[in-house]
Amino acid sequence: MNTQTSSEQTLALTFAAAWNRLERRLDHSLAAIRGISLAEYRLLRALGEAPGSQASRVDLAQAVGLTPSGVTRALRPMEKLGIVSTVKSKRDARLAIAALTPAGRELLDDASGVVDDTMKAMLKRTPELASQAGEITELLDGIGR
Repeated sequence: MNTQTSSEQTLALTFAAAWNRLERRLDHSLAAIRGISLAEYRLLRALGEAPGSQASRVDLAQAVGLTPSGVTRALRPMEKLGIVSTVKSKRDARLAIAALTPAGRELLDDASGVVDDTMKAMLKRTPELASQAGEITELLDGIGR
């Protein structure tokens, strides 16, 4: 059995570890300041960027990497809080569309500031990463496409 770690394995594990640290930090900041998780922020962000701030659960699932039923479960408590609402599709009455409410838009705007501040603080510790953030973002965006 080969126990030597290849450069590809090292890269994959380093990405995973970096994502884990980033996710924990953002989750903590968002929860402490706005009372939402990173997963909820990602759903709100996807809704906020959708045309008319409305999207089907399937579209949201594709945007954030969940299943449609996972999106439904995640949206349920946000609906109870008045952050999102469900509207019927004009074209297909069987299709439920998630919509960002004004309270949800306000929360998204505030939470986006928290994400910005958290990322700035993290990048301040690694100036070489901060100076290449645009290039790194493009490279990461291309993974798996």
